[in-house]
Amino acid sequence: MLRKNIFALMAIGCLTALVACNDYETYGDKKDKERELISQFISDSTIVVIDESEFHANGDITDTQKNEFVYLNNSGVYMQIVHKGVGTPLKDGENTMLIMRFKEMCLEDTTVLDNLERAYDPDFLKVKRSGTTYTASYVQNLSLMYSAYSSTSVPAGLLVAFPYINVGRARTENDQISKVRLIVPHSQGHTIASSYVYPYYYELSFQRVKDL
Repeated sequence: MLRKNIFALMAIGCLTALVACNDYETYGDKKDKERELISQFISDSTIVVIDESEFHANGDITDTQKNEFVYLNNSGVYMQIVHKGVGTPLKDGENTMLIMRFKEMCLEDTTVLDNLERAYDPDFLKVKRSGTTYTASYVQNLSLMYSAYSSTSVPAGLLVAFPYINVGRARTENDQISKVRLIVPHSQGHTIASSYVYPYYYELSFQRVKDL
């Protein structure tokens, strides 16, 4: 009787272990799921993906009428330039303060974070260009992103547009500041994205705090 009980317990233990193993997601599994989420979002949003050679041939622009996004090979980010913006590109060696408006949506659960309706509460970024490298940090007490993720570091994926946009300030009602849309994989995202292997969608606009 004792031996039967032991074998029964062993069988239950093996079954529990098997279920646990089947429920466990490897990093590879999570990356596969991330690719599926991005592909589904692209399909649902009727996005037309172009490669970098076509993007450069078109003058580093994306056709918003066709809903084009360029796939950037080095980062894995998909980018649409809605407006290149008034002003000038960041200069090599320049260190400046920018105002950022944003909408962020997690493609895993569609959670949205944004400051689009907070008229007097945009995010402030300190941005620096060194050659072809762009780095940025959130101003701690002036950033919803910092409040959400407890980090002043701006993810690399949010900076990929800077080589292709201008940053200035609108002086007339017809002037448009730079605006981009991005699909950012976990490897280029913030701590939550990288920890859970979640891709995110962004709408971002940038302008200088003051004119040069």
